[in-house]
Amino acid sequence: MTEVSDARSDWGRFAPDSVERRMLDDTGTALGLVLRPRTVVLDRARVEVEGIDADDRVVVQLVANQGAYKPAWRNKVMADLFKLLWLRQSVPGVERAVLVVAEPAARALAGWVSVAAEDLGVEVLVWDGHAAAPARR
Repeated sequence: MTEVSDARSDWGRFAPDSVERRMLDDTGTALGLVLRPRTVVLDRARVEVEGIDADDRVVVQLVANQGAYKPAWRNKVMADLFKLLWLRQSVPGVERAVLVVAEPAARALAGWVSVAAEDLGVEVLVWDGHAAAPARR
């Protein structure tokens, strides 16, 4: 794996006041890690990772949607679940995959989606605007 440096800062595309940056900070606190976005280059693909620790053991994807729930958000949740599974398999050393969903988008976890995440070993956290905590089933 090769890391691509980002001259903007270690926060990449996440502005200081962005929901994504706050989510990633709060998730890091919940997990006891420092998480930052990074571009990872694998043998056959270059991929933006929304959060990864310095030891490349934990990968995080964020669903930061805000406002009134839209059924299309479920597609984002499922796409990020798929991406996390692929990253966990493809990035050497990755042991944990974590999906963090902002509270407005948590409805997308209803039914089989949360069961599938659990069965596939993807941790799901819900961010309430101040903290990230395990999703309740």
